[in-house]
Amino acid sequence: MSLFKARDWWSAGLGEGEEFDQGCLCVGDVDNSGTGHDKVVVGSYMGMLRIFSPHANKSSEGVPVEAQLLEVQLHNAIIQVEVGKFVSCSELLHLAVLHPRKLSVYSVSGTAGNVEHGDQYQLKLVYEHNLQRTACNMTYGTFGGVTGHHSLCIQSMDGMLMFFEQDSYSFGRFLPGFLLPGPLVYNPRTDSFLTVSSARQLESYKYETLAVATEAESRQDPDLPLKTGGKRLTPDWTFVLGEQALDLSLPSFSHSSSSIFVLGERNLYCLRDNGQIRFMKKLEFNPSCFLPYTSVTDGTTNLLLGNHTNMMLVYQDVTLKWAAQLPFVPVAVRVGNFPELKGVVISLSSGGHLLCSYMGTDPSFFSTPKVDAREADYEQVDAEMKKLQKFIREATRTQDILPKTDAEEDLVVTAGVCSNMDSQSQALIQDIDGMPVPSVTVQVKVKASCVVHSSKLTVSIQPPLAITQDQFVLEPMGVGSSTVVAFSAFLNGRYPPADLTGDITVSYSSPTGVPRVLQSKFSLPLALVCVQSSPAKTTKFKITVDTNQPPVDLNSIFPEFSAKSEDKDGNSLAFQFLSGAKVTVLASKTSQRYRIQSDSFEDMWLVVKELVQRFDRNFSKLGVKDFKKSFSGPLPLQEYFLSVDHHFQLRVSAQQYQDLLSERAVQFRAIQRRLLTRFKDKTPAPLQNLDTLLDATYSQVMALAEAAEENRALLEEAFVRLRSATHLLVLLLSLWQGLTPDQTAILEATLLPLLQDTPQLGWEESCDAAVSHLLRTCLSRSPKDQATSLAQAGGPVLGLPKDTARLKKHITLLCDRIGKGGRLTLASEANVQVPIQVQNLAAPGGVEPIAEVAGDGEELELPQEMTKFIKKKQPSKKVKKEKKEVSKETSEASVKEEVEGAEEPVKEPKKEKKEKKESKKESSKEPKEEAKKESKKDSSSSKEKKESSKEKKEKDKDKEGKEASKESGDKKVSKKVSVKVKEKKKEPEAGDG
Repeated sequence: MSLFKARDWWSAGLGEGEEFDQGCLCVGDVDNSGTGHDKVVVGSYMGMLRIFSPHANKSSEGVPVEAQLLEVQLHNAIIQVEVGKFVSCSELLHLAVLHPRKLSVYSVSGTAGNVEHGDQYQLKLVYEHNLQRTACNMTYGTFGGVTGHHSLCIQSMDGMLMFFEQDSYSFGRFLPGFLLPGPLVYNPRTDSFLTVSSARQLESYKYETLAVATEAESRQDPDLPLKTGGKRLTPDWTFVLGEQALDLSLPSFSHSSSSIFVLGERNLYCLRDNGQIRFMKKLEFNPSCFLPYTSVTDGTTNLLLGNHTNMMLVYQDVTLKWAAQLPFVPVAVRVGNFPELKGVVISLSSGGHLLCSYMGTDPSFFSTPKVDAREADYEQVDAEMKKLQKFIREATRTQDILPKTDAEEDLVVTAGVCSNMDSQSQALIQDIDGMPVPSVTVQVKVKASCVVHSSKLTVSIQPPLAITQDQFVLEPMGVGSSTVVAFSAFLNGRYPPADLTGDITVSYSSPTGVPRVLQSKFSLPLALVCVQSSPAKTTKFKITVDTNQPPVDLNSIFPEFSAKSEDKDGNSLAFQFLSGAKVTVLASKTSQRYRIQSDSFEDMWLVVKELVQRFDRNFSKLGVKDFKKSFSGPLPLQEYFLSVDHHFQLRVSAQQYQDLLSERAVQFRAIQRRLLTRFKDKTPAPLQNLDTLLDATYSQVMALAEAAEENRALLEEAFVRLRSATHLLVLLLSLWQGLTPDQTAILEATLLPLLQDTPQLGWEESCDAAVSHLLRTCLSRSPKDQATSLAQAGGPVLGLPKDTARLKKHITLLCDRIGKGGRLTLASEANVQVPIQVQNLAAPGGVEPIAEVAGDGEELELPQEMTKFIKKKQPSKKVKKEKKEVSKETSEASVKEEVEGAEEPVKEPKKEKKEKKESKKESSKEPKEEAKKESKKDSSSSKEKKESSKEKKEKDKDKEGKEASKESGDKKVSKKVSVKVKEKKKEPEAGDG
């Protein structure tokens, strides 16, 4: 334990996995508070900008919230931050942030907050410069002796100095003999710039010399002879260091006015302004950063010097005065003044540890404990061990993630929907196609069992449904008191909704101050969106639902629609949606079948759902326990895919509108700039029809914006219709295969992973990823396939696909697998034992993606995991014997599994020889048999050389993969395709493509 430590005054941890370096820390009164107290500004290479106002509170986990004034995520990495007067006509301090290709100047302002919320700080962009070259570092100062504001100089990675005077670019100069950038600093006393070149020498360039030198833009190579006017750039003086410099610094206080400090890799140098050396200190350690600061003795300078042994050293010229231990290696150090303490040392590590400390001693209170010579009480130790084991067993047995709820909730929320429609409708749209739009009242009762303050109630409902009020602030409630709020729901669009349920969320704070949230649901009646109508005889789409009970009178099932029904027998009932198609329900007189038909596939969803739910309620009231309902007809996938294609086309149109708008906006701004230049000119040139072009571009922008807005509204409607169609497909699938509620929930989450589309993530790519995951896991053909897919890494980043062919193929395959008895479960993933061969595939580079075959999508290759498995392990002789004993009745099924399991090449060697001869004659007609011939060669070679090395196997794999892909890409499949290839076409894997 060290006696001399840096006393921790305030500290903070900045983010996880962020990186910081020398220029990422600066100190100053950046918000212009006028108190003279500094703020700490930190920028990271990940683009995070943070501003702190440290105070005397002790450090805590992460960042102390009360000390952090601002945290902003910028789009680019932050190389350097500086505080200065960077805005013309303003004496206020501003923040300059240097990015690799951009320089941004911000103003930081704070406004006093209300009550206990504290002050609020804002970061506003004043101006920015886009750099043509990648920046390395920057410096600032009163270039040319101009007072009142600061100019900026940026050094690029290729040796160009770019000068900026506030919001305008001044000029650029190339440094002579440049190879690598070094530290850069401005000396205001001599109006010169100091840098360390790759020749390991300190060089000084006067600003006046830089200003009259050759323009950088006219010279590509600084060493070539001059082609234009201007002087050749040469340094005023140089000083050979003999090593690379880590940092440069010029103290600004009066008694050290002629000092230039250079921190080398092994030495510390101090020079005068004319390049003469004052002193040099040889270092016995590897330094990381340094900072000269004021001294109490005239003629000397104090230095803070950090090194890679976690030490902060204080030097007075060359004399070591103090050494303090730090908890990290500092990469940047500054000194700041804060309200409670002046002269605080601020240090920053490369991993984001920000520490404000002061120099002091930390006395050691460690004392040697007395040796306890008493013998251990084994009975007491045994009892304690049993008690701890009991605790451990109870903790491992209860694996609940969420905490257990109390026996009684603080609030009870109940929602009730009125049975009758409102006498006076609250709808915003009074009538649609001549039919009045009704509204229904929903009452929510909130009852409290304890004292509750500041509770809020929020109601959310699915579009195009709307409500009169969606947020309520509830009055404080005492024990046993209750509050009732009411609102009306109605249809506010010209298309039917996909869901008639709504969510109620109540947020409140418990008496102990813990925030709580309660949720409740309510269902709106079907009569809110449709009215009774006359049945339609001819329709486009039909769905038939079977039951195992006698036919039911539809008028008794739907009493609210039976009053005006023309069919007194209850065999037919029609629903006319206020903003959609007509849906007719027909009950068979002889069988237990019910047909739902309509001209719109999506509009049938709400009626089918309501019919199934009312059947369940009706037969449960009658006491029928064995009631079953089913769907036997073919799945309406083609009708469903029409909704998918319509939604996808609107998404593509939205992207096209966005691209066109961007192009027209760029054109509009370019014309504006040209017009502004013409108007500012003292002798303006003719406009040359630029005003006409501006008007035409403006008209195009407005037309495109209106079209994009119209397309957005159509896209919202298409997504709601797609949700309705997906809900209907899931319901039909569950009725078709008798899925349990858990399996139905998995299927619904797979086909409806999003509640709304976003520009970054849409329904098509999300659904495709979810369906592909099911096909690779619980719906795969064998545990071997499932284990292989589980061993693979994640897929590519989701984005808008080129078309919907792949998605349709996967959904069709999903329905086919479910129809053949596939079980939808998420628990099977944990029960699959991954073979050793497949575990090897999970190593880096083990599983390579296979390119999709170019063509119409009918030709499918083996899945990528199975092709790897072929080359990893070949079947043994025992497998061959078992395959020969397979009966003829199961030959087709076994052939199909052999193609998928990659064990077919060793099953019938005679047949393979025959296929070899045929493939020589008709090589262009049988590309699949060529692939089998290659796999057989690989099988025989692996049997002869079983103990070959791993490197040889990798070479063989690469070679065979190239040959197989070349053959499958060059040849076309003829009509004479073998039985195995046909079987494989019927069952394509989800990983294909």
